[in-house]
Amino acid sequence: MKVLLLNGSPNEKGCTYTALNEMAKVLNNENIDTEIFYIGTDAIAPCRGCRACAKLEKCIINDKVNELLDKIYEYDAFVIGSPVHYASASGVISPFLDRLFYAGSRKIAKNPFKHKPGVAIASCRRAGSTATLDQLNKYFLINQMPLISGRYWNMVHGNTPEEVVKDLEGMQNMRIVARNLAWHLKCKELALKNGIEPPETEEVIYTNYIRG
Repeated sequence: MKVLLLNGSPNEKGCTYTALNEMAKVLNNENIDTEIFYIGTDAIAPCRGCRACAKLEKCIINDKVNELLDKIYEYDAFVIGSPVHYASASGVISPFLDRLFYAGSRKIAKNPFKHKPGVAIASCRRAGSTATLDQLNKYFLINQMPLISGRYWNMVHGNTPEEVVKDLEGMQNMRIVARNLAWHLKCKELALKNGIEPPETEEVIYTNYIRG
């Protein structure tokens, strides 16, 4: 099993990384492989709404979104970490996730996200964390992904990695949510080995609110 931990901070080894790395250490101790994927600081173009991904099975814009899409089936769970910028997720992670999830969910073979657990992590100096978590969780909810929680909201506080480490409750929660994620993955693996398959999905019905 392998878990992707997406670092949506412009700082590669900053506060968000500190939280994600705490989770990764616990998952590794549970014999689960991890990869921390750093989006970087280059500008991420927004989704163009061209829907070319429905045919290409990748985004028409060839950048780090496609780099991740090329190996998206490797992962059994997804952790999305972001710092809080203006009481919401970072400016780089929002367009990245829009395109990643939109293009990924249109892969013909199968949706690489469906029924795989998701965890949202917010890193903040003081406030805005719950709004950020709500924003990130919506990517999971629209793809039928179980949300994994800890014993509190999945957040850490601090202005530097050193301060985050001193957030004992926040760091403890990173370990708790990581263990909960590991347990969920092992339960799912055991279920599949015993013939318990994920629920069937009906053909999607799209409805708008304009009536003739």
